Amino acid sequence: MIALKQGNAVSGSDMVWSGYMDALKDAGALLYIGHSEWNLRRNGDVSSLPDAVVVSSAIPPENVEVLIAKSCGVPVYKRGAWLGKITKDYNLIAVSGSHASVACMIWYSCAKNQHGFFVHKGKSTTTSMLAYILKAMGDDLTAVIGAQVPQFAGSNVIYGNGHNFVLEADEYDACFLGLSPHIAIVTNVDWEHVDIFQDEEAVKTVFRKFLGQIRNDGHLILYGDTNILDILHDQNLSAFSLLNNPKEASVVSGGVESLTAHLCRNRCKVTTFGMSSYNDWQATSVSSNSQGGCDYKLYHKGQHVNYISLQIPGVHNVLNSLAVVAALSGILGGERQLYESIDMVKSHLQNFIGVSRRFELIGEIHGYHIFDDYAHHPTEVSAVLQTAKTMHPSKELFVVFQPHTYRFVFTLPLCLQFVYLSVRGFLLSGGVCSRLAAMKSQFASAFTEADKVVITEDNVVDKLVNMISEDPSHQMVILTLGAGNITTVGRKLIHELQRTLK
Repeated sequence: MIALKQGNAVSGSDMVWSGYMDALKDAGALLYIGHSEWNLRRNGDVSSLPDAVVVSSAIPPENVEVLIAKSCGVPVYKRGAWLGKITKDYNLIAVSGSHASVACMIWYSCAKNQHGFFVHKGKSTTTSMLAYILKAMGDDLTAVIGAQVPQFAGSNVIYGNGHNFVLEADEYDACFLGLSPHIAIVTNVDWEHVDIFQDEEAVKTVFRKFLGQIRNDGHLILYGDTNILDILHDQNLSAFSLLNNPKEASVVSGGVESLTAHLCRNRCKVTTFGMSSYNDWQATSVSSNSQGGCDYKLYHKGQHVNYISLQIPGVHNVLNSLAVVAALSGILGGERQLYESIDMVKSHLQNFIGVSRRFELIGEIHGYHIFDDYAHHPTEVSAVLQTAKTMHPSKELFVVFQPHTYRFVFTLPLCLQFVYLSVRGFLLSGGVCSRLAAMKSQFASAFTEADKVVITEDNVVDKLVNMISEDPSHQMVILTLGAGNITTVGRKLIHELQRTLK
C-alpha cells in the first residue's frame, strides 16, 4: 500500500482472496489468484518485469514466481528485508513483542476488587494507539499495523510525508532483524511461533539480536514487571537476555537500574513501564469506568502525572497505554515536552477505540453477547477470557476456538471439561495445528475461565443456532477466537439468529 501511495506500480498474487486484497485492488494494485510466471508480466507484456519481488515468510524458495524472478535478475526480498529498506530513512518506532506474558504480581480487577494474575498482550493495539495519538496531535506520520484499525478508515496503513514511521515489528521468521529502529518497544517475550522457534531460549536469542539493531543514541522501551534484562558475556546490547522468570521486586529494581546505567554509558536509553513502582512509567489504582474501559493514575518515576481514562477494556490495555506514553516521551523530545502535552495525550487516549478483532462486540440478541478476538496463543486466550469474565461476570462463557492450520490427528488430555460440539472432552477429530499440539497443557490452562469450549468444525453456525434457539433468553457470552476465518462466524451467527428468532 505504501508503494502505491508513493506512485509505484504494484502487482501481486495469493492462493485465495482476502479482505486485505480488496483494499489493495481499490488502491490500484493488479492482483492475481494463484502463482504463475505470467503474474510477473504487467499487462501480459513478456518484456516487462517488476523492479523487485517481495515475498512473505509463507512463500517457499521453489515458488515459481521467485524462481522466474531470480532467473531474470530481479531482486527478491523477504518481507523483513523490504521493510528495512523502505524505513531506513525514517525515524522508525518499532513495536515488538511475541505475545502475552503472565505477570508475576497482584492486580485488581477493573470490575471488582478481585485479586489475580494479569496478562500483557497487545503489539497491534500498542502500535495503532501510538500511531493514532501521533496523527491526532498533528504528526504527518507513516504507520503500518498488523491489524485493521477502524479509526484509520478500516485500514492498517497511514501514509504521510513526515519523518516518523510507526511499525509493528514481527519476530516471526526473524522478520524484525531487517529493521534499524530509533525507538524499539518490547511489550513481552514469549514462545509463540513453534514452527520457527524450537523453545523459549530461541525466542530470547532472536530478541537479543533485535535489541542489537537499535541505532546509536536510540531508545529501548520495555515492559518491566515480568522481564529483566541480564548483561551477558560481552556486555553489548545484543547479548541481553529477556527473561520471563519472576523475580522479587527489589532484585528487579536493581537489575533495571543497573541496566539503565550501563546503557546510558554506552549507546541506548532504557525506559521501563508496568504496574510495579520501580518502573519509570507506572499505573496505579486501576478501576472500571462507565465506558467499559479502565481508569488509572499515571506516575513517572514516583511522581503523579495525571489521571488516564481508556474506553478499551482490560488491564493489558492499561499496559499498552503506558508503553505509548513512554514512547511519546521519546518522540516528543523528553519528559518535559510530554508533561506540557499530557492533557492532549490524555484526551486522545480516551478517544482511541482499539483495533478490529480485539474483543470486538459483533452483536447482541436476547440474552447473548457475541464477541470476536484474534487470540490464538494460550496467554492471549487467557487474557481475553479474563476480560470477558470481568465485563460479564454473571454470564456463562462459551468459546468457539479455531486453531491454526490443521496438520494431524491428536487428542488432548481430559484435564478440563471441554465440549467438541456435543462430545465431552477436548477432542480434535479433524486434526490439530502444530501450536495447539505443542502447547496442549498451556491451552488447557488458558481455557479454565470458559464454561464451554468448542473446537470449530463444519456447520458450527448451524449447531450454535440450534443450541441458542432452544433457550434464547439464556445469559451467555459467545466468544469466537483464532487467527483464521473464524472471524466470519459471529456475523453469520447474528444474521441467522435474527432470521430464526424473529
